[in-house]
Amino acid sequence: MYRYDVIDQGILDARVAEFRDQVERRLAGTLDEEHFRPLRLKNGLYLQLHAYMLRVAIPYGTLDSRQLRMLAHIARKYDRDYAHFTTRQNIQYNWMRLEETPDLLADLASVEMHAIQTSGNCIRNISADQYAGACADEVDDPRPWAELLRQWSSFHPEFTYLPRKFKIAVTGSDTDRAAIKLHDIGYQLVRNADGELGFKVYVGGGMGRTPIVGPLIREFLPAGQFLSYSEAILRVYNRFGRRDNIYKARIKILVLETGAEEFARQVEAEHRHVLPLGIDAPAAEIERIKGFFRDPGLQPGLSDVVDRSDPAFALWLDRQTATHRMPGYRIVNISLKKVGGIPGDASSAQMDAVADLAERWSHDEIRVTHAQNLVLPHVRVSDLKAVWQGLVAADLAATNLDLATDIIACPGLDYCALANARAIPIAQKVAERLLPKEAELGELKIKISGCINACGHHHAGHIGILGVDRKGVENYQILLGGSGAEDASLAQILGPGFSEEGIVDAVEKVTATYLERREPGERFLDAYRRLGAAPFKEAVYG
Repeated sequence: MYRYDVIDQGILDARVAEFRDQVERRLAGTLDEEHFRPLRLKNGLYLQLHAYMLRVAIPYGTLDSRQLRMLAHIARKYDRDYAHFTTRQNIQYNWMRLEETPDLLADLASVEMHAIQTSGNCIRNISADQYAGACADEVDDPRPWAELLRQWSSFHPEFTYLPRKFKIAVTGSDTDRAAIKLHDIGYQLVRNADGELGFKVYVGGGMGRTPIVGPLIREFLPAGQFLSYSEAILRVYNRFGRRDNIYKARIKILVLETGAEEFARQVEAEHRHVLPLGIDAPAAEIERIKGFFRDPGLQPGLSDVVDRSDPAFALWLDRQTATHRMPGYRIVNISLKKVGGIPGDASSAQMDAVADLAERWSHDEIRVTHAQNLVLPHVRVSDLKAVWQGLVAADLAATNLDLATDIIACPGLDYCALANARAIPIAQKVAERLLPKEAELGELKIKISGCINACGHHHAGHIGILGVDRKGVENYQILLGGSGAEDASLAQILGPGFSEEGIVDAVEKVTATYLERREPGERFLDAYRRLGAAPFKEAVYG
């Protein structure tokens, strides 16, 4: 993984010192909240319902054991002994004391971490495929390109005050595990007919109040023009994006109102001006950054044979591990979705346990996923049993990856000042109700948001749930047919909303209809697309 140099570390240390001064002035009363608010937000510090919340950046979802141990330490020392992994590959702490945040940020800086670009109208934390560098279907590792974007975007003077927040995702595979079509910019690494490396470029995707699947604006962008083309897109957005209406300020609205073809023409014209400026990284710099992501020391020729005599271990193998590019290795998915727990939460002890497993068995790498889970990307087949036993001991051995209880949920009204309804208890109740038939249901992605901002990605759920306010009462809408994968689609509202108990019943009726009407081997999403909404609507509303 990328390592900071003296310039990186110097910038980070200076930012901590600057924020320490700002906090001291706020506590002394010489800096009021109106003027402090934009300063704290630039350091990822939000004021939520009960306390300050700090969002820490995990660039392209990649951590090592020392960093995860530091995140555990912060949970113990500054929070209530746990933290929440988000759908943006970040981590959040929900019970911050303002006077302690400078020390916290200093602790983060000691392991090359920070909370910059996790808030505000800037380019946010760059995200990527959690299987990057490990999966067998990859054209090229997206992490070096995500790192290039991180370095280019950090403190970019022209893009510090964009019309609205801006999110970029990069993937290296036809299998989209990064939801690139639902980002402001989505990059997919590809090769053209001549074998040259480049990108497909999607712009203007997103969820929230106006969900849109981003259109393809360029079929092939040469890899060497990656940063200059990004600069051109951001310049067009910064110039023409609306600033008079927060609800119409995202680039997706600009692309929608301009038209994808005309927007692409404007970007190409801007790119012709940007390209000669020398913004693109030299080939030597690209290779230098790629050097941080080279093979971590995998051993060829290892056996793929594993003892499956223990039924519990065999089930975990089948559900929680994925094919690795190197024979003799597997990718291990760690569920943070134990039934009855809070989706995405991990205790300090659990984070320490995963750090220990990564250091010993996974070449010291951990990944954070968009689905609020963790990944050990490089585990030898011969070590899988030991890893599983370690996860069992840490209460992290749930076997529900991509199944009905692997539910994405935002913090909702339990924590968030923007939320209209709770999401966590809905996730818990739905998981408990569906657990008995989880294996029968197969792949089923349920996603829950406590407000229209869609931090729970409900528009991308096979089944989505949106919490809304109805005259002061929490109400829940059910949506069907969404996908954040390569077959991206937006879930549609099925009908009127429900109470807390009613939405759980509605989800059960939808899944029962699927089981009755599906064809052999058909996933829920495939069945919905074949059948349409009518049979599900009839089952739910009568």
